[in-house]
Amino acid sequence: SFGANMVALDYGRPAQMNLKQMLEAFIAFREIVVARRTKFELNKARDRAHVLVGLAIAVANIDEVIALIRSAPDPATARAQLMERHWPAKDITPIVELIDDPRHKIAEDGTYRLSETQARAILDLRLQRLTALGRDEIGDEVRELGEKIADYLEILRSRDRILTIIRDELGAIRDEFATPRRTEIMEAADDVEDEDLIQREDMVVTVSHQGYIKRVPLSTYRAQRRGGKGRSGMSTKDEDFVARIFVASTHSPVLFFSSTGMVYKMKVWRLPQATPQSKGKAMVNLLPLKSGERITSVMPLPEDEKSWNALDIMFATRSGNVRRNKLSDFVQINRNGKIAMKLDEGDGIVGVQICTENDDVLLTNAGGRCIRFPVTDVRVFSSRNSTGVRGVKLDGEDQTISMTILNHLDVTPAEARAYLKQAALARRAATGEEVEESSELLDEEDDGEITTLSPERYAELGAHEQFVLTVSVKGYGKRSSSFEYRTSGRGGKGIIAMAVSQRNGQLIASFPVEEQDEIMLVTDGGQLIRCPVNDIRVAGRSTQGVTIFRTDKEEQVVSVEHLGDSSEEE
Repeated sequence: SFGANMVALDYGRPAQMNLKQMLEAFIAFREIVVARRTKFELNKARDRAHVLVGLAIAVANIDEVIALIRSAPDPATARAQLMERHWPAKDITPIVELIDDPRHKIAEDGTYRLSETQARAILDLRLQRLTALGRDEIGDEVRELGEKIADYLEILRSRDRILTIIRDELGAIRDEFATPRRTEIMEAADDVEDEDLIQREDMVVTVSHQGYIKRVPLSTYRAQRRGGKGRSGMSTKDEDFVARIFVASTHSPVLFFSSTGMVYKMKVWRLPQATPQSKGKAMVNLLPLKSGERITSVMPLPEDEKSWNALDIMFATRSGNVRRNKLSDFVQINRNGKIAMKLDEGDGIVGVQICTENDDVLLTNAGGRCIRFPVTDVRVFSSRNSTGVRGVKLDGEDQTISMTILNHLDVTPAEARAYLKQAALARRAATGEEVEESSELLDEEDDGEITTLSPERYAELGAHEQFVLTVSVKGYGKRSSSFEYRTSGRGGKGIIAMAVSQRNGQLIASFPVEEQDEIMLVTDGGQLIRCPVNDIRVAGRSTQGVTIFRTDKEEQVVSVEHLGDSSEEE
């Protein structure tokens, strides 16, 4: 069923009708249309028959008509004499009666007087119409018009005939323009869920620091060049700011990890949809959060839950701890949530990502250092109550700000140095720009060995190379090759990820990107910018980077989101 506005103008007056009244009004309108059309056709047929009757009179009295015309000094005189004379009707009487036109009257003495229209038609008559064939054509046309006139009169006298015409015309319209039903209506084996009616669409999910959440269609945001001022991404209060954004399909499940170590699950389409300027809806009204509990991390998951058995999930906390579980441990999450990870007081989850045993974990700290180690260095935990194991050793009040999953490949430091040097030369030749080479390719454990890569090995390393984008709170960032980040054992202090200075500020995000991708940056003032990754240069791991977002003096970047291939969004 569907709603319809049943207010209509009935003979110029507005009225609210039900379906029966609407149909009755339509039928009454069609009756008026058919009656008016029939009257028009009747008058048109009578006008033509009127002329033909005059021609028939002339043909029946052809000798007298020709003599009168020949003796007349001019056409006007001939026309007047034709109209003044009483012409014998002869065998025209049945035709006049058949036409049934009030203008066609035969006098009691069997004579007929011509009208001006008839007289003019006689004067315009061509001689070929005087032949026997011409006279028969006139008679046939008159009889045909007579039958039509009789039919028109019958239609006007009978409402049943009018309704029959309406029915036949509607049937003809249906046969000509109707299209067969394309949707097959069948009984479903199960009840239709609300989710089955939701269209798949990419959404930008925005979460504020005070726990407001909303979703906005990704198509709402247009791409800009780096260094732009952006557009308003969320209207916030003075004490609130945008803390997290991500892009996911409307059918994607999302896990919400809380400050107490609980996890909740909800589909994206269930989140409130709003405009880019609105603040959204408080998550406390969407999730059963307890007093003092807040959401600290949000993770979108693959739509197909059956594939979760073959995947692992890696947790990372601000204190530098990591833990690995099977993703299937989080398939069944009821409305009230379930325990995800045991957390120490003051700690929180900074990253939750899907991984396999063929991956590496890259932890990045706000102080500018990072560490990379294989996923297999972290055993699979069967319990969800554990705090995990140490992933990186932190100094002082430093904390982990991001966790990235990278592809694992066995590469020696010498091979990494040789590849990075050769790749930098290749980029310089391709773009003509000055490409800054890394100044920290050697670490304390490297022996400085020089090697030459074969074309096959160079191509293999190029196929596995990833670029890690690192962004600071002041809007500066750079891309670095994944081979800049050597693999070591977990639990160490790691190596420099990006130079932290008064200009840059501390780090806020670090994740792998592709050349054709786009990123979205959000500040604590609610400003948002979307820019292509290829605007950000490739630089060494320990460099300061370039300006991505020109933030105001008191403004800082609080979240950076990876949008994927920008060409698919145009």
